[in-house]
Formats: sequence, structure tokens, C-alpha cells
Amino acid sequence: MAGTVGIIGLGIMGGAISKNLIERGWRVFGTDLDAAKCAQLTAGGGIACPDVATVCANAPVILTSLPSPYALAAVAAAIAATTAPRVVVETSTLALADKLAAHEVLTKAGHTALDCTLSGTGAQAANRDLVIYASGDSASIAAQMPLFGDFARAAHDIGAFGNGTRMKFVANLLVAIHNIAAAEAMLLADAAGLDPNLVVQLAGAGAGASRMFDMRAPMMAVRTYTPATMRVSTWQKDMEIIGAFAHDLGLTLPLFEASAPIYTKAMEAGLGDQDTAAVFAVLDKAHQKT
Repeated sequence: MAGTVGIIGLGIMGGAISKNLIERGWRVFGTDLDAAKCAQLTAGGGIACPDVATVCANAPVILTSLPSPYALAAVAAAIAATTAPRVVVETSTLALADKLAAHEVLTKAGHTALDCTLSGTGAQAANRDLVIYASGDSASIAAQMPLFGDFARAAHDIGAFGNGTRMKFVANLLVAIHNIAAAEAMLLADAAGLDPNLVVQLAGAGAGASRMFDMRAPMMAVRTYTPATMRVSTWQKDMEIIGAFAHDLGLTLPLFEASAPIYTKAMEAGLGDQDTAAVFAVLDKAHQKT
């Protein structure tokens, strides 16, 4: 039976998750600094709250989906200031140090913090096609499986707190490379005079298929990069975090490092609010100049 959950951060991911949970009978209390997103929650059957404390007063489990380390620190402090113990399911993609700092603040205040990163785009979130990398207290993770099952297709307990973030970095490294690979393939197809829609169909069914090709190649085929399921500007943040994490481990990642400048050029071209499929526009423009 569905229960009650609080969601702090109602952006692309948090908004899609709240919608799916409401549709499956959950009572959702939520808050966001953007009043329009709170209004969308209310219109969809949720209960918008003015602040974090009000969400915590109404929900025993709090899911956070936040855009920055500063937001996470502020939200963790606000939750820690509440009296009743809560389970906090932290889903954001942020540096490991920021996750660990929030964990310390929350656990010292008597709350249970779980690091539960999400693999998938906004479009996948809308379709309940997310994979959850859950880490932290195993009993608490097991207790949240009914919740996870109502907004994701799979959830995995991968051990100690922080492993969720580590696993997300591995997954996002592949996303970064596969997205550029899809753009290069579509550029080659275009230069060769092939029908781009046919390429999407046939390459997507062949040995070189990937989830990123399936999702992004159709946008590249029509050169339309909105609506964004992952904005270039947001992805830049993720790229920087992964790069710093690899550097701290003493790793050199040639393909990942080769992909980074292409996303940077997309930002410089004013494509920050468009989907990361817009890297095709960067490669196409470079080709036109040659």
C-alpha cells in the first residue's frame, strides 16, 4: 500500500518522481524555491509546502533532488533542525565529499541518510525508467523498496553510504562518451548522404546500439534539442565532478577527457539550456567550416 513521502526539489527529476508517485497512490508533500514548480505539484494532486520543515512535519521519508552542494548543505541543515527522525533519500548528482558532509549532519541529528543516485534522464524519469543505486543502511534501503518501485524500474543496494555516488560516476562516464559517439555516428551518416531517420532505426538495432543513441540520435536527426531531458549546463556540472573524482584517484580517462571539450563548446555556443544531444550541433558546425 502506498504511503506518504516528502520531496525537496521539484525540478526535472523531482517533478517527474512526484508525478509518478501521486499516480500510484502516494501522498506527496513537496517544496521548491520555484513557486511555479510548487504550483505544478498542487495541480497534479500533491501538497506544496512553504519550506523544508513543513515537509518534514508531514512525511516520515524525505527524498531530495537538488541542483548544487549549497542546496544540499542548506536542506540537510534544515532537516537536521527538525525533531522527529526521518529517512532521507538523497538522489542528487554531487561530489562525494558533499554527500558525506550531509550524511554527517543528518546522522548526528538522529536521521537516517541514504545515498541513492539515479541513472536516467528526465524523460526516463517520466516513464519510470530509472535505475536507483542505493547505498547506506541496508535495512533502511530494503524498507524503501516499495517507494523505489513506484518511480523506478530497478533499485540496487550497493553497500556503504557513498557507493551510490561512486556508481553514478561510472554510469555517467559512459553516458558522456556514448553521447558524443552517437553524435559522431550521426555526423558520419549525414556526410555520407544517408537518410538520418533510417540510420536511427538501423544503427539502433545493431551491434553499436546504446541507450544514449536510442535517446539522442532521433533529436540529432532532426536537429532539434528541446525539450531537454538533460541540459548541457547541468551536464557540465556532472562532468566536472567526475573529472575531479578521477583526478583524486590518480586516474587518466582518455575518452572521457576527449569528450569534455565538446560539451564546453556547446556551452560557449549558447546551448546550455538545450539537451546534451546538441553536441551534434557542435560537431556539425566544425564540419561545415572544413
